[in-house]
Parts: sequence; C-alpha cells; structure tokens
Amino acid sequence: MGIALAAAPAQRKLARDEWIARVAVVALALWLLVAVALPLWALLSKSFQNRDGVFVGLLNYATYFSSPALFSSFWNSIMVAVIATTITLPGAFVYAYALTRSSMKAKGLFTALAQIPILAPSLLPAIALIYLFGNQGLLRSFLFGQSIYGPLGIVIAEAFYTFPHALLILVTALNTSDARLYESAAALGAWPRRIFFTVTLPGARYGILSAALVVFTLVMTDFGAPKVIGGRFNVLATDVYKQVVGQQNFQIGAVVAMMLLFPAILSFAAERFVRRKQMAQLTAQAVPLVPKPNRQSDWFFFGVCTLIIIPIVGILLTAAWASFIRFWPYNLTMGLGNYNFSRFETAGWLPYWNSLRMAGWTALIGTALIFGGAYLLEKTKGLPFVRSIVQLFAMLPLAVPGLVLGISYIFFFNHPANPLVFLYGTLAILVINTIAHFYTVSHLTATTALKQLDNEFEAVSASLHAPFYRTFWKVTVPVCLPAILDIAVYMFVNAMTTVSAVIFLWVPSTRVASIAVVYMDDAGWQGAAAAMAMMIVYTSATLKLVHVLVARILDRRTQAWRRR
Repeated sequence: MGIALAAAPAQRKLARDEWIARVAVVALALWLLVAVALPLWALLSKSFQNRDGVFVGLLNYATYFSSPALFSSFWNSIMVAVIATTITLPGAFVYAYALTRSSMKAKGLFTALAQIPILAPSLLPAIALIYLFGNQGLLRSFLFGQSIYGPLGIVIAEAFYTFPHALLILVTALNTSDARLYESAAALGAWPRRIFFTVTLPGARYGILSAALVVFTLVMTDFGAPKVIGGRFNVLATDVYKQVVGQQNFQIGAVVAMMLLFPAILSFAAERFVRRKQMAQLTAQAVPLVPKPNRQSDWFFFGVCTLIIIPIVGILLTAAWASFIRFWPYNLTMGLGNYNFSRFETAGWLPYWNSLRMAGWTALIGTALIFGGAYLLEKTKGLPFVRSIVQLFAMLPLAVPGLVLGISYIFFFNHPANPLVFLYGTLAILVINTIAHFYTVSHLTATTALKQLDNEFEAVSASLHAPFYRTFWKVTVPVCLPAILDIAVYMFVNAMTTVSAVIFLWVPSTRVASIAVVYMDDAGWQGAAAAMAMMIVYTSATLKLVHVLVARILDRRTQAWRRR
C-alpha cells in the first residue's frame, strides 16, 4: 500500500512532464505555422487575386507569360544560374579534391581563405568588380570591349558568392571514402585516371549533384549581385523588387515570386530523390583514406588552389581598398571618409548597429528555439501527427528563397485583419524572418548532434523521476555545446550578410547594414557602400575568430569525455 502511494506522485510528475513536452511541441508547430506556412499561403493566394482581392484564377499568370519583358527575366535567371554553376562546380571540386586527397602545404590557410565569401553580402563582389572592370575600372581593358554590367558581371559575382557553399559540400563528400576501394583498384592494376572515374566520381556523385543544386538555387534567388551590377539585364530577383517596391504591383509581384519559388522547389525535390538513391559510402569495417605524399601532384594542386584563391582574395582586397579611397577615380588617396556614414545618409551608423542588434537577437532566440525544438522532436514522445507537421515546416524554408519569404511576409503580416500586424515595421519581424529563412540548416545541425546521444539518458532520467527539461539542461546542452555554438555563429553571420530576406521588410528606423549598402550604391556612393559592406565582413570575421577560440576552450572543458 505504501509503495503504491509513493509511486502515485512520481506518476503524476511523469504525466505532467509529458504534457509540458506536448504543449511545447504544439507551440513550436504554431510558431512555424505563423513564421513559414501562413505567409507562403498568403503569397500563393495573392497570385490568384486582383488588386481588390477578388479571386481571378490564372489571369495574373496569363498576364505574366504574355509579357515578353517580364517572362524574359525567367530565362535570363536560368541562363545565369546554369553558367555560374558550370563555372563554380569544377573549380570547387578541384579545390575540395586538393584539400582532401593530396598532401599539399598550407591546407589550413587555403581552407580559411576559401570561406571568405561566406562572411560578406553578395553585393560586395559586385561592388569590387565595378572598381576593377567598370567604365572607369582599373582592369577594364582586359574585357576586350565587353561590359561588366549585365550577365558577365552577375556570373563572376555569383561564382565568388557561391564558391564556399559548393566547397563545403564537396569536401564532405570526398572525405567519406573507404581506402579499401582504392587499394583494391590499385591491386587490380587500374591507372589513377581510371580509379578517379570509376571510384572517386561515383562515390562523390551525390555531393556533386547537391553542390550543383545549391549553387543553382543560390544564383537563381540572389538579389544583391544583380541589383548592383546587373544593369538593364533583368532577372527574377530584381523583377520581384521592381514590381513590389517600384510599381506597387503586388499581384504580378506574387506571380514572379512563385516563378522564383518553382526552380528552388524543383532543385530541392531532385536533391531529395538522389539522396534516397545514395548508398552508404562508409561501413563499420571501412578504412579511412589517408592521402600519400606525392611531390609532383602536391605542387600541382598547390598551384591550382593558388590560381583559384587569387581572384577570391583579390575581390575582397579590392573592396577593402575601395572603402578607403577618398573619391574614385579622381582622388585615390586613402582616408576614412567613406566610413563617416552620416555624410551619405541621415541614419549614419544606425544601420550597422541595427544589423548587430538583429544578428544578436537572431542568434540568441534562433539558437534556443531551433535546438530546443529539435530536442523536443528527437527526445520526447507523443502527438505523432503534430510532430510530422513540425518536421515538414522545419524543412520547408530550405526550398524557399529569401526574396519569396520576404514578400510573403508583406502579404501576411501587413494584412489589416492579421492580429500580428503590429509586428510589421519593427526589428522583431526582421528577426522572425531571418530565423525562419535559415531555420532548416540549423535544425538539421541540431538533429544530427542529438542523434549521436543515446536515448538511455532520457530513460534513466525518467526512472529517477527527473523532468526532461532538467536532463536537457544538465546533460544534453553541455554535450551538444559545439553544435549549439555552430548554430549561433551560423545564424549571426547570415543575419549580418542577408539582403534578400529583409529587403521588403525594413523601414527607416530598422534599416540594416546590408540594405544600406544597396541604397548607397543606388545613390552613387560606391565608396561608402564598400565601406559598409566591409564593416559586415570585419564583424563576421571577428566573430568567427572568437568562435574558434571559444570552441577550443569549451572543447577542453566540456568535451573531455570524447577523448580517451
């Protein structure tokens, strides 16, 4: 009798914990519904309505397809994306191959330099290219009469912008190799060239296709580079902006946004299909592949990587140099005048401080929300239908371009009948939009880290009648601290550099640094635009350095269990 009475409070406590977990899962589902699903539904609905909100079916789409000027931007976007992918992918593959399959010198330096574009907004390479190849550029004669304003400039800027994204995927793909396959091929007398085409390429085909799809989607949906250096060459991203901001034609803007969403969804679906066909490259008996030193090939790859990294570093240095020039091209003396932003806009340094605030809140709230949500999905039980909905909503942002999400927020949050209309025009909506935009990658990172933890931690906690949130705070968070830190840095850097996600949502009091770059460039203040873009780079690079130092300290203090 006494045992039964003692067990009753423990059962009530366990039931209470289960209800808390279920309420938290429902709250997460509601947040994703408001932040992702409902805005996209509002965008889809708007594309089938006229200016008075009356349903008109496919009339807006018919108007779009019957307008050669509008529809040509779709093919322009496809063309630029295909060319940029064709240029970027081979270079990234060779670079990744050199980092993973050779013993060349300075691998760490080459890896660090290749990550530079991630720290900068996509407008920065476009600004630098104008200084190099523009009408008054230093190297304009090297274009042999061709103009940098248009598809040529867009392709070069996008190759710079997307290179590290492709590289990260390809390095991961080439790192997962079984040395036994190469030893067997060599034992059978296969030449290195044949081994490359029969073992290396088939093993990395999923990574190659994934990198190609990522690059293609990023180029299709990028707004910054086409806006700065596109000239009169229209693409979908700039058409959306012109229709919504320039002409206030929200219905056609919604149609263009849906056209922009189509290639992204197609790429996402293709990637998912290939992933299901992909077989495991490493088994429990796999032997890690360790590259053997080869003086000739190592120096060859060193030279190739140097040729690839020179334009990347050159573009960054050009932008940095441009930010210090007093008045291009008439006064090339150096000074800090371009960093006195109050000379170029009334807000002065406010956009930069707004970016810091937005990035800080995005990293803080986004990391807590994403990691906590991933924990609820992975380590608690109940409400299987709601969990499947949450997983769907969590993966949806990966296929939604930032421009599309931004314009959908206008239609949803700015609707008079929406009780959340008070958020429109505040910094909060920029934070919500940015978290939603970059939710999926962070969610996958958190899920991967949590899957490495055995569910016995929760089982033992339950047997000791400890609430799940105590286990989460005392066990899960310390063990997964490296992943949590990675998510925070990822969210902060992307919040600092994003343009397309927030271009439709800012007001004068919430203008951020990346948006200020766009408008200073439009006003002809390219030196000030370069200076603001470099402030974003300086801030992101400083955070990455701090991240490396803090990660090493935390690794020694909290990850000692990983070392034998």
